[in-house]
Amino acid sequence: MLDDEVLVGQLMKTDPEQGCSWLFRRYYTLLCNHALRYVYSREVAEDIVGEVFCTLWTNRLYESITTSYRAYLFVAVRNKSLNYLRWELDRSAVGNDAFGEADTAVVATDLHTPAEVVQFDELYQKINETIAELPPQCRRSFLLSRFEQKPYRDIAQEMGISVKAVEANISRALAALRKMLRTEFVVALLLATDLI
Repeated sequence: MLDDEVLVGQLMKTDPEQGCSWLFRRYYTLLCNHALRYVYSREVAEDIVGEVFCTLWTNRLYESITTSYRAYLFVAVRNKSLNYLRWELDRSAVGNDAFGEADTAVVATDLHTPAEVVQFDELYQKINETIAELPPQCRRSFLLSRFEQKPYRDIAQEMGISVKAVEANISRALAALRKMLRTEFVVALLLATDLI
């Protein structure tokens, strides 16, 4: 990893275009998978990563990176993914707004609080913990299905199990996630009503 940082640092000094191109080739897939953990859509994840690289190049942000380029990219993708989720929340809140467009500004500003960013981070961590606690075969089936978008038949072939076993594994993973989310929702509801 350190060698990569030295290499890209030298490339950025001598030929920024080649440096950005190298970063894109090296990290694109990893960054898409990182974004996918937040947005659960391959197309949206690819758009987010593309936007991060476009901004890096057009705004010459590579000149101001003093830490690791890899770390910068992962944080930028994470932040852009969270912004996308906030935008989705804004859009759904505005779409369900009975009062029309007059209240759009109020809804939009209410959803950008630091507390919500912390909640997103905590929820993301709990989702990862829940997935990590799944049995290995169940976890692998779920990750191949949800994060790599593979069809059940391909997963079954890759893992050497039946399609029914893949379906059962994914159902088990989804049940565990639903249970965790229900628990989190109840705790959040109790906290909101000051019952805890």
